[in-house]
Amino acid sequence: MNLVTPYLKNENKRRASSWFSELRDDICSALEICEADRKAYTPNSSQKNGKFARHAWTRPGGGGGEMSLMKNGKIFEKAGVNVSTVWGAFSDEFKDKVPGAGNDPSFWASGISVVIHPLNPLIPTAHMNTRMIVTTEGWFGGGGDLTPTFPDENETAFFHETYKQACDKFSADYYANFKKSCDEYFFLPHRKEARGVGGIFFDNFNTGNWESDFQFVREIGKAFLTAYPRIVSSKMHIPWSEKQKKEQLIKRGRYVEFNLLYDRGTTFGLKTGGNVDAILMSLPPQVAWP
Repeated sequence: MNLVTPYLKNENKRRASSWFSELRDDICSALEICEADRKAYTPNSSQKNGKFARHAWTRPGGGGGEMSLMKNGKIFEKAGVNVSTVWGAFSDEFKDKVPGAGNDPSFWASGISVVIHPLNPLIPTAHMNTRMIVTTEGWFGGGGDLTPTFPDENETAFFHETYKQACDKFSADYYANFKKSCDEYFFLPHRKEARGVGGIFFDNFNTGNWESDFQFVREIGKAFLTAYPRIVSSKMHIPWSEKQKKEQLIKRGRYVEFNLLYDRGTTFGLKTGGNVDAILMSLPPQVAWP
């Protein structure tokens, strides 16, 4: 069996896309539980608990997805948890940039994308995504990272340790390698600075054991579900100032710069005819530059 064969199996495709939807449900539920906390600090005491609204979309070339979007919550100014499963053929201008698509532009892709912009500037912005892609090759990719306005050493250590524990279940080398990849990837060359405090990032991940790789991807999703709501819970009762909010908006500017200039997921979605609103869900509702 060659390395791509398990990725071509319809049952494996179904299992992957089903998992991404299940993880979406769990993450949305966890964030809504945070929103329902009666003691969570908000400058507007009449602010209602945030809820996710879901919007399905169809891709003309094949497949589609569902956006889950929360806006103007007590804790989360904007949170998006999107899933999609799409297929078709890459354009001539894009096919040579994707492994295994140069001679045959056909593809299948499924994944989950999470971006969370808290109202409270003391809570870090968070990103997580995992995906399975099939061309004449097949692989998984994804990861998760934090972008705090005010870095907290204990918070960062906890986030990284949670991912390390997930990685160590499969290989003692994974965490160090994927942390390095994250640090290199989430870097703004024009600013000569990191986007945030990192996490892990992996792409073109195919060890030759599809089942093990799929279980690894599941653990990465579970790690985010374990770590981020706990970080939110540790900070959501702390009052914050307008000065801190202004600093958060400037930090969000760095997030926008990276996602529009360098993010591969943004490029992939736009070049494959994905839903523009879902692709640009990662952009914050308010932002500032000094």
